[in-house]
Amino acid sequence: MATDERLTGPDKVRKLQTVLHAKAKEEPGRRFHALSDKMWREDILREALAQVRRNGGNAGVDRESFADIEERGTETWLGELAKELKDGTYAPQPVRQVLIPKKQPGKFRPLGIPCIRDRVAQTAAMLMLAPIIEADLQPEQYAYRPGRSANDAVNRVHSLLREGCKEVVDGDLSNYFGEIPHAELLRSIARRVSDGRMLGLVKAWLEMAVEEDDGKGGKHRTNRARQARKGTPQGAPISPLLSNLYMRRFILGWKLRGHAERFRAEIVNYADDCVPRRHAGGRKPSVQPCCTGDGGRPPAAAVQAEAANHLLLLRLRGVVVSELGKGRA
Repeated sequence: MATDERLTGPDKVRKLQTVLHAKAKEEPGRRFHALSDKMWREDILREALAQVRRNGGNAGVDRESFADIEERGTETWLGELAKELKDGTYAPQPVRQVLIPKKQPGKFRPLGIPCIRDRVAQTAAMLMLAPIIEADLQPEQYAYRPGRSANDAVNRVHSLLREGCKEVVDGDLSNYFGEIPHAELLRSIARRVSDGRMLGLVKAWLEMAVEEDDGKGGKHRTNRARQARKGTPQGAPISPLLSNLYMRRFILGWKLRGHAERFRAEIVNYADDCVPRRHAGGRKPSVQPCCTGDGGRPPAAAVQAEAANHLLLLRLRGVVVSELGKGRA
């Protein structure tokens, strides 16, 4: 991460992020113990609110909007949230579920909308966690990272085809975000974070209840995530970061267990899409579907992720056709 260019926010926040990232990069075994006490800093919460406001989105179950916050007084609102975080009385509210139509007729993707208060608290935590986690993410990962995009993933595939890779396998992990196990994910975070309060907050966000229509004109609340002990809070700002961290385990395992060398293959990962490419002497470049399914994406960026992943596959197919036309088979 080029910390002088990619980190966002006011100078004090940027300086903190730069320090955290540098320490994480320099000391791969370091565990950070003093993070949660910075969440209620005025500059942190102000920057978190600014980021949430830029991302937009509707109100959660409390129906509180950005206009309501301004009418009440931003300073007062941030002060109350800071006090709850500092006193340890903060607890996330359920997320409001809405259904987004998929491309397939009659099918929908559930979109969870946390309250603005919870989105700001999560973003405040991310301002500390993201620089640390970013230091550990693998070069094969392209989604939800500063300075990276689906175009970069496609360009990497293009380079590998030019270098002699003959097969491209498009893999979409079915319900990836909904199947991430909490215990393993929390262990991945704890490998770098020893701050018990921060770990407790992440666990609480993973276990947020969901408010949905009961089919009779009313609402009811469920908590499948807590009961099943799996799934990231789809729609929450922290979901992309957590999904990237867990995907890191797979990519590391692919390499450390010798699969990359054995299959002469490299993974290019974007969200829940992974594109293994391998050398297969004498065979023409081709794109093949693998493990195709309907992977849930973080609804905080659901539309963007859907479009980016679709663009990635379309461009990927175009790259392969182009390479075939140039006789690189």
